Amino acid sequence: MPCNPPKSWLQLHRINTTTHNMSNDASNINIMTCQKPPPYPTSLSCGLHLCSTAYIPDAVALLHAHTAGPKQCCSTVVLSIAAPISTVWSVLRRFDKPQVYKHFLKSCTVISGNGNVGTLREVHVISGLPAATSIERLDVLDDEQHVLGFSIVGGDHRLSNYRSVTTLHSAAGGGGTIIVESYIVDVPPGNTKDDTCVFVDTIVKCNLLSLAKIAENFNARKGWQS
Repeated sequence: MPCNPPKSWLQLHRINTTTHNMSNDASNINIMTCQKPPPYPTSLSCGLHLCSTAYIPDAVALLHAHTAGPKQCCSTVVLSIAAPISTVWSVLRRFDKPQVYKHFLKSCTVISGNGNVGTLREVHVISGLPAATSIERLDVLDDEQHVLGFSIVGGDHRLSNYRSVTTLHSAAGGGGTIIVESYIVDVPPGNTKDDTCVFVDTIVKCNLLSLAKIAENFNARKGWQS
């Protein structure tokens, strides 16, 4: 399924090289690289200041401060969604239903737990990707701060030691949501950090654009009905 950007802007921040560059394309995607993880008190990436777009508590921002080893890569994707946090969170927090917006998944089965931290799910991936199944554990679920984190703990795939954190924040001026998703993962044998980040960034980007479209469409219908 193609990723058609909704009414949003998207930025990617990759931490894996020693060069610094910024590029823009027709989809308004900015990719930035830097050698070390940046400080995270009020902004989530070097040169990408979110303090003017959303207020992000320090404790939550620190969840995105991954330290990658020599054979790991990490990246952060930031997306603005034209829908309130409550609408976006209602879709995101369903750990048992990731296929609702993650279109690379065809099914999900909860194999342990009841949706709280520690719950395990097994997802089945659509054909055409270098994976078949993934067993994932819910590590963080905070309904007040709107934080969800999970890690991949098994399955048939190449994303070893994958950990992801997603947070939601109110956009400046109210009415919208800023979603921040970061991850860290081992670089598979035979691949480079760039290869790995490009692959995972693409999946995360498509997932968030899909989530944005669902939330924005729901919000539009809700406004029309009211």
